[in-house]
Order: sequence, then structure tokens, then C-alpha cells
Amino acid sequence: MASLLEPVKSKLFISSTLKSAHPLDGGYASLVRGRSLDFDDLRPYEHGDEVRDIDWKATARMGEPMVKRSHAERRHTVLFAVDTGAAMRARARDEGGKTELAVLAVGALATLAVRHDDDVSLMHLANGRGRRLAPRRSEGGIEQLLRAMVAAIEAEPAASTRDELLRAVAQGVARRMILVVVTDEAPVSARAERELRRLRAQHDVVWLTLRDADPVLASRPRVGRRDAASGWAVPEFLHGSAEVVAELTEQRAADDAARRAVLDRLGISHVELDGRDTAVTALLRMLHGRAHAHR
Repeated sequence: MASLLEPVKSKLFISSTLKSAHPLDGGYASLVRGRSLDFDDLRPYEHGDEVRDIDWKATARMGEPMVKRSHAERRHTVLFAVDTGAAMRARARDEGGKTELAVLAVGALATLAVRHDDDVSLMHLANGRGRRLAPRRSEGGIEQLLRAMVAAIEAEPAASTRDELLRAVAQGVARRMILVVVTDEAPVSARAERELRRLRAQHDVVWLTLRDADPVLASRPRVGRRDAASGWAVPEFLHGSAEVVAELTEQRAADDAARRAVLDRLGISHVELDGRDTAVTALLRMLHGRAHAHR
């Protein structure tokens, strides 16, 4: 069975001899030094912690009990919350598969996390309930994570699982993490915004939008286009209509602006990924943007 991770590593140009000064590693450093993780020698109090470990000054400042972490506890966990709905089986903006784009995006960030001795985990919805993989810290573990993600995308009948997934993460993940939401460009619902506000208070949240291919083209395609979730075929007569293409382009621009406004308002770092050839560059730009924003 072909490896899912090896093509990702090839895309990243990562090898065992690459030094930590590589720009990708610098970008990853900005991910783990975000606004929510500035106090990396502290963490929220959890049941079972020693009272003597409580930092009372930090507790007063943060508004919740905070305890000092030992050096061994400073390892981060990057949790990938992936919307595995059927829409993820569609084509991406570059006409490649969105599933393959998800593999690249998750695989790239997971590889960087493991290179820095951090844990990576995956959460998705299955049969309407959140399913979370145990944390991994090896390339073999990343391979398992990617395979579980692809299998979930292939099996999910619902068009999208985003809202239910965000709720499952908010209810089921108590410990502070770096939460990377991987989803498509559908508008952010009021329910999703409420859950994101709740998640943003607990975790450092990053949002990856996988862009959809244009449903209607300016010229007739060689192969008909279908909606991945419903199977509905786009009528051939729509292709080539400048009026239809312009209307859809305008609607997409409005949806993009609305989504960005919500994420900016919540203080969530976000990036839109069009395809495999530009995804790593876009991720790196977003990560370095976080570094400048948090100085």
C-alpha cells in the first residue's frame, strides 16, 4: 500500500539532514507561540493537580486557576479537527482532489509538529459522534492519522459535518491544544460561530479552508461536473454563460468576505488553500503572519 506521508514530505523538501533553521520550522515555531500559548510555563488547573503548584498571580490575571508546568509538560498537542463530510470528496480549486489537498495540509503540519517533538491527533465525526485518535509522535503515527482521515472522508454520507464536529470538540476536549480546523469554503453558520467563540476561549485555533473548484466554467468542460455530496449534475448549457459565471464569482467573493470577517472578529488565524502546488507556500505565509501578529 502506497504511503500517504512520503509525497507530503517530498512536497515539503524535508529530509533527515535538514536543519531546524529551515523556514518551515520557523513557521511552525510561530504556530506553537501563538497568543493563547504565550504563558508556556503555565496551564489551566486540572482535577488531580497539586494545590501547591497553583500560580496565584497568574490565576488572578487569567481569571481561572493556573498551575506551573514542568519542562516535560511543555509539549504541545496539535489536534486536527477535520470536516470529513462528502463535500471533501469534491474537486479543489486547482481541479485536483480536496481529499488529497487535506492530506497535504494535515500531513505537512503534522510532520513539522513531530519534528519538534509535539503530539498530533485527529478528530472527526463518525455516525454523528466525535471520534478522536490517540496522540501520535512519529511518522508512522502520522501515516495512521492520514489513513484514518481519508477513510472517514470516503465513508461519510453527510455533505458536511462541520457544525456537529465543532460542538463535539468543544464538549469533549478540555485540555488546552492547538486546534487546526480543516474544512471547505461553505459559509460559517451562526451555530459554528458560537462554537468557535467557545473554542477560541480554550484553545489556539487555526482554520484551513480547502477551496472548491468552480461549478460552472467559462467554456464547456470535457467531462461533466457533479456535486460530490448529492450527485447532482450541472446542466451543460450553463457552461460558457458569462452571466452565470459572473454571478457565481460575485457570490463566492461575498461568501469569502463573510467567512474572513467572522474568523478575523474571533481572532482566528486562517488561510485558503487552492491546490497542492500552492498549499505549502500559503500555509507558510499564514504561519509567519501569526508570528508578526503576536509580537
